[in-house]
Amino acid sequence: MTVTLITGANKGIGYETAKQLLELGHTVYVGARDPERGEKAAAELGARFVQLDVTDDASVTAALATIGAAEGRLDVLVHNAGILAAGETGGPAALRAFDTNAVGIVRVTEAALPLLRESDNPNVVTVSSSMGSFWAVTNPERPEHGLPLPLYSASKAAATMLTVHYAKSEPGIKFNAIEPGATATDMTAAFGIGRPPHESARTVVRLATLGPGGPTGTLSDENGELPF
Repeated sequence: MTVTLITGANKGIGYETAKQLLELGHTVYVGARDPERGEKAAAELGARFVQLDVTDDASVTAALATIGAAEGRLDVLVHNAGILAAGETGGPAALRAFDTNAVGIVRVTEAALPLLRESDNPNVVTVSSSMGSFWAVTNPERPEHGLPLPLYSASKAAATMLTVHYAKSEPGIKFNAIEPGATATDMTAAFGIGRPPHESARTVVRLATLGPGGPTGTLSDENGELPF
């Protein structure tokens, strides 16, 4: 049985990723900051719930300790928790965006590494964004070029960079970042764009189910690898 933890999994892409991995036979832990929403989502899915706030060290440590005690290992970690920080500027907004979208990845990864090292086929997937790709945001032919989301873009660039460096420092674990595609979620409601979350979740599931010989240190979308 593959043991999987998904952060921010009580709604959107995280919820749909959990649903699809459960259908593939994974034991899925729904990580969510809000216990009520997280427990409700886990109950709907038939998953397990762990309270996990990626901006809180104690919460992260406790969540991974719970999984470790119950399972003894972690096979798949999906970094899905994130915020858009649209329209916000200034130091507090920047700190909030980076704490959730980038520093949160460090917190959870560091806490999860001992359990990932116990897996025969460990996979870590960062739900990043092509908004964090210098190539995309500077290319007039790309939709990212016209979206004014500086804090989101910068924090997602950091998320992808962290993923690449973890791939280098942990060669026994696959680390890959994914651009899941424009998705209609709470985060994108103001833009009125995106496809259903279950469609974007398929791109996450593809990386979460890579075999032992799969790639590592990449940023990709459903069509293949993307330039950084």
